[in-house]
Amino acid sequence: QVQLVESGGGLVLAGGSLRLSCAVSGTPFRIAVMGWYRQAPGKQRELVANVIRYGNTNYADSVTGRFTISRNSAWNLVYLQMNSLKPEDTAVYYCNAQDAGRDRWGQGTQVTVSS
Repeated sequence: QVQLVESGGGLVLAGGSLRLSCAVSGTPFRIAVMGWYRQAPGKQRELVANVIRYGNTNYADSVTGRFTISRNSAWNLVYLQMNSLKPEDTAVYYCNAQDAGRDRWGQGTQVTVSS
């Protein structure tokens, strides 16, 4: 079983950048997909981006061209570089791992973008 801990959230002005990090502990070799999700107040949690082991990356249309997901070779660190942030990007961001067929979640990190 893996544990996920996010960091890097905060308050930023519109147009600014943040980088979120997700530290993975446990046994990452069973992870098939890692991703970032977000949940804004009153809205459902939505996929922002994910990266598939031995595969490609996927992005929500709303962040394509602005956000980049990356990970290290050991699959124990995953990043989300967020550029050109907009107020509508304000949400709690969660790291997710599909670990041996089960979803694992971090505790979330708040990102607030002010106009």
